[in-house]
Amino acid sequence: MLKKILKSYDYTLVLAVFLLCSFGLVMVYSASMVIASAPKFGENPSFFFDRQKMALLVGAVAFFVTMILPYKLYATKKILLLIVLGSVAMLLLVFVVGHTANNAQSWIMVGARGIQPSEFTKLSVIIYLAAVYSKKQSYIDQFDKAVMPPIIFTLFICITVAIQPDYGTAFIIGLIALTVIVCSGMGIRSLGKLLLLGLITAVLLSPVIFFLSDEIFSQERIGRFVGFLDPFGEAEDDGHQLVNSYIALGAGGWKGLGLGQSIQKFNYLPEAHTDFIMAVIAEELGLFGVLFVLILLAYIVFRGFQIARKCTDPFGSLLAVGISSMVAIQTFINLGGLTGLIPITGVTLPFISYGGSSLLLLMASMGILINVSMFTNYHSMYSTKDKKPQNQPARTYQKNYVSYR
Repeated sequence: MLKKILKSYDYTLVLAVFLLCSFGLVMVYSASMVIASAPKFGENPSFFFDRQKMALLVGAVAFFVTMILPYKLYATKKILLLIVLGSVAMLLLVFVVGHTANNAQSWIMVGARGIQPSEFTKLSVIIYLAAVYSKKQSYIDQFDKAVMPPIIFTLFICITVAIQPDYGTAFIIGLIALTVIVCSGMGIRSLGKLLLLGLITAVLLSPVIFFLSDEIFSQERIGRFVGFLDPFGEAEDDGHQLVNSYIALGAGGWKGLGLGQSIQKFNYLPEAHTDFIMAVIAEELGLFGVLFVLILLAYIVFRGFQIARKCTDPFGSLLAVGISSMVAIQTFINLGGLTGLIPITGVTLPFISYGGSSLLLLMASMGILINVSMFTNYHSMYSTKDKKPQNQPARTYQKNYVSYR
């Protein structure tokens, strides 16, 4: 049986994840070596590299644990309750002992390291929505009973994150949740009600946004829109980061200037090792370096949705949808910001940018996705009895491995 299980794993997906992480580790060192040489960081060029390396090691442990642990376990009442209450408690704890960085009280300090609870909330919301909607499949079109309760919880999470304030992460959580909700199996009528609910919510929030406009639309946030609309007109101020991103993107050409040879990382391009690391990749490794990252990210997203389509278990399918959409949404927002397609939001590039919380979340999420893939492959290859049609849930497909029902 162990041989069959090992044969069922998607090793191409494992390879793609670790190729991206390894490449990201190299680029974090290259992009951060100049800023890390400042006295603030102990004049240690490998300061951020060492921290990212440690985060990757911890993330690798989380990856292999979640890759082995049967994903059905997350849908059990006790585990699901622990995940939900733990996420809410961590978000609320931020308001009590949170550390402020980049004008947002989003961090909890553990020694010298910071943990960002809102990052892990992304996965918690995915697991919660997938578990709840998978259990409501028999009455998924009953909007008030099936659709609304999870939406209320999701809105609470998004508002709590936005209050920190971290509008970028709140927006991403909302988009991920919306993707899972739309893919939950509800009909057109329920989707229409969902759209109407969104419009009503927007109208009801309008007075709140108006009275809190000074706090919500701070000078820094307005500056991001000004820099987005006219970066070269504000090249010395709000458009400085975007203009230098353009310079880095254009300087690399096809082949790039060479690994470690970026000019923009010499304090011209802010956040070169986090939000704008792709600009450094383009400058140093050219179009080939950019394509290397984009192809691997696209493969992960494509395989994730393919796993969701093939999986006959609603919970596993929605998990795959949520995790895949999370990678896709973050990638789009990050690349959209550094290319001027959308305003800069401060979202990191998955698997590549510096950030321990983000990397740990992504590694744990990918382990879950690969576990869903393994069970799906195991069922399709080795289940010889009681096979279900592809469009019907297979309630007993895990019985040959382990059952948690």
